[in-house]
Amino acid sequence: MQMQTQALSLEEELALIRRGTEEIFPEEELLDKLKKARRTGRPLKVKLGVDPTGTDLHLGHVIPVLKLKQFQDLGHEVILIIGDYTAMVGDPSGRNKTRPQLTHEEVLQNCRTYQEQVFGILDPKKTKVVYNGDWFSKMTFHDVIRLMSQMTLARMMEREDFSHRFQNQIPLSLHEMIYPLMQGYDSVAIEADIELGGIDQKFNILVGRDLQKTMGLEPQVGICNPILIGLDGKEKMSKSLGNYIGIQDPPSEMYGKTMSLPDELMMMYFELATTVPMDELEEMEKELDNGELHPRDAKRRLAREIVARFHNEGAAKEAEAEFDRVFKENLVPDDIPEVKLASQDLEDGRIWIVRLLVQAGLASSNGEGRRLIQQGGVRLDGEIIENIDLDWEPRSGAVLQVGKRRFARVVC
Repeated sequence: MQMQTQALSLEEELALIRRGTEEIFPEEELLDKLKKARRTGRPLKVKLGVDPTGTDLHLGHVIPVLKLKQFQDLGHEVILIIGDYTAMVGDPSGRNKTRPQLTHEEVLQNCRTYQEQVFGILDPKKTKVVYNGDWFSKMTFHDVIRLMSQMTLARMMEREDFSHRFQNQIPLSLHEMIYPLMQGYDSVAIEADIELGGIDQKFNILVGRDLQKTMGLEPQVGICNPILIGLDGKEKMSKSLGNYIGIQDPPSEMYGKTMSLPDELMMMYFELATTVPMDELEEMEKELDNGELHPRDAKRRLAREIVARFHNEGAAKEAEAEFDRVFKENLVPDDIPEVKLASQDLEDGRIWIVRLLVQAGLASSNGEGRRLIQQGGVRLDGEIIENIDLDWEPRSGAVLQVGKRRFARVVC
């Protein structure tokens, strides 16, 4: 594979790669690799490993995918490793308990929906997709022992999450401890030059470097992005916390969610999730600091940029118009989803308000539904619901609302 003609200087390419990164290690090796790629005309192999442990992706999931797209546009060879075997173990990074283990069939089903979403960002014709089951399924037990011999227990316990669980007598299973070796061996199998991931993946990426050195390969460079903070401004973006922007959210919902973002997170989202040039972002930040630019106007642009990136420009304009119509005029949108209730959904002619939220798709679980009510974020025909134990007698046409932007119309 020959590298495409570079339209950018080496300095410009390096500046683009640095964008939205928390750490590049070691950066001097990255520079050497980029120079060699230009000199030889051979693109770098840029790896991103993904474990399809779920189906719906949010913005936090795809930040490293967007970085992979940058490398693809620069003409490098991008390799998406689908962790059909690592997903069965489950990445222990940052977790205080063992993940539930998935079957291979469950993982493969998730793979299909995952790829559909990722290829809305990457060019499928220029993306090499491999499954790490291609090599792990062929390993003998002897091969596994040899792989495990490359890591000491002391080195493994350098991981903060592992040492925390061990010191606090929280169960730590042996299969979890092999995960970094599996991710590292992926880099050996494809001879990766660069591995991408969140900063929580740094230890795993370093294991890949160590294994490559041991096996006589040139070690990869790690490029880590910061962890995206969710819409609550406090926690990592997560579906379970309800503080996320789904990349398949409808344009109006995606726009509205972005508008709810705390002001102090705007520039982080601009840098990580949009393609607005950095010099323009620096000027925007100065204007925000000195009061020349209102945060609301900057956030409207951010919302347009994000919707346009995951949908299109037309959808972004329509979403903004809908947002203005609903919030400036305090109206319910014309086109809102319906929640249909049948007699079997009711008990003595009534339905628990939390169950209604889940059935309407406005809460992912009873727990989230309770939290939304306790936070004062649920309305029924404009009235705030305060009682999480409310049994409501449904009537057709009633409008259920969560926050400022999510609605459902009841149909009996």
